Amino acid sequence: MTTATTVTPLATYRNRTPYPFCPGCGHGAILDHLNAALVKLALDPRHVVIVSDIGCSGLSDQYFATSAFHGLHGRSITYATGIKLARPDLKVIVVMGDGGTGIGGAHLLGAARRNIGITVLVFNNFNFGMTGGQHSTTTPPGAVTTTTPGGNLERPLDICATVAVNGAGYVWRGTSFDKDLAERIADAVRAECFALLDIWELCTAYFVPSNHASKKTLATTLDDLGLKGGLLERGEHPEYAAAYRAEAERVRGKPVAGPRAIEPAFRSTLDRPFRLVVAGSAGGKVRSAARLVAEAAMLADLWVAQRDDYPITVKTGHSISERVLSPREVRYTGISRPDVLLAVSEEGLAKCARQLAAMNAGDRVYVLAGIEPPPTRAQVTTIDPASAELKLGGGRVVLFALSQVLRDLGFLPLVALEAAARRYPEYAEENLATIRAALAVAR
Repeated sequence: MTTATTVTPLATYRNRTPYPFCPGCGHGAILDHLNAALVKLALDPRHVVIVSDIGCSGLSDQYFATSAFHGLHGRSITYATGIKLARPDLKVIVVMGDGGTGIGGAHLLGAARRNIGITVLVFNNFNFGMTGGQHSTTTPPGAVTTTTPGGNLERPLDICATVAVNGAGYVWRGTSFDKDLAERIADAVRAECFALLDIWELCTAYFVPSNHASKKTLATTLDDLGLKGGLLERGEHPEYAAAYRAEAERVRGKPVAGPRAIEPAFRSTLDRPFRLVVAGSAGGKVRSAARLVAEAAMLADLWVAQRDDYPITVKTGHSISERVLSPREVRYTGISRPDVLLAVSEEGLAKCARQLAAMNAGDRVYVLAGIEPPPTRAQVTTIDPASAELKLGGGRVVLFALSQVLRDLGFLPLVALEAAARRYPEYAEENLATIRAALAVAR
């Protein structure tokens, strides 16, 4: 953050370089009004940033004795947002064309919704003036451009209504000919909210010749479209950069949700990496049960790697959960050949065909009763949930089966699995009952 300093008021924020715009172009007039507004505000030029993107308006920032940022077409608002969030003490002013409001429409909406404290000056001349006069999102109906030679058929974007309805704190519409434009710009900068000025002007290179446009045309077009000029919105919504810092200050030093430390309390006899694959269906609590095994392993001082596979639909289709447990750091999480594959559904087993084919006689496949695995070299063991002394509903079947698998393997203390279950109090009673029911079944 900067500290306040005494600043000698500047007579102008403009350098002496002439503008490069076409004769009669409205850009120069708008920039003169911007300069007058900065003089009126008497801002330290070091604390002002003019942000621009592509288009004739994108040439503007180099003519001012302020900081500046120039970027990609339609992205000026995103750059300005980042600058304001990083340095809320700065006055950030965006100069952009109507083309940028179309190309960067989502950014326009996002900044309005947040009410981020930047001032946006839209140099709205109804076409892409730098690239040949193509129609833009604000081209009036019937207007002739290089891409609408028969007249524009689209209704133009109402920039002001769009940002106003989405939360902008200050919205104004006028023209480059308005004598009070400098005062309006100054008001917008003072407002410290998302302020947008939709400034209609004339592109003398393309739009004016093709449409016989003039200063009067701007007023008649406004009436034809049923749009209003002047100050259209003055809200009192919280400014995002200030609200963000206030919230950060409110929670400073207070505990926030974060990782829960897992301190080893048990010992495992595992002396090599062990690869476990659990194959089931979405909604079967496959990943939840496999997570308990992973946490039990960490409680037993093992390294664990996790990889899950499920369709984009999340709640339909297969659910595969892979775990690599190891007494040493795990550097590769892929499992091409499991040591153990537990299949709790036909759907899950079908997704593991390659892994199943790679298994050998020293590996083990566990399947629920009723599931018939394809021919395999691995040892096959059937687990029957009906053998439990309690009814296994929902996703308890997977945890029941995994508990029996860990009991058979013997390298992980089952008290570690119970300790992992207790880490989730809302499910602890049910999970502990499931684990104990699995261990009570005769081998």
